[in-house]
Amino acid sequence: MKKIFTRQQRMTMVYGILSIELIIVILQLWLLTATMNAYLGGDESVIFPAAVASVGCFGLNIGLLRYLYDMEKQFT
Repeated sequence: MKKIFTRQQRMTMVYGILSIELIIVILQLWLLTATMNAYLGGDESVIFPAAVASVGCFGLNIGLLRYLYDMEKQFT
């Protein structure tokens, strides 16, 4: 049995997901800046862990976006 949300409840969920997405994107920008700073300073050991973390953040963003599309498809 599918739970039907009201329009206001769906908008609250959308705003929450978009806020989380914004935080993740800001985290990725900070990660890129910190990685470039370390790399230009001569520390090459941070490249691979930073790339893995960035791919993880990208995966989270894609998952949240897919959830939004599925939620929209369910209610239209």
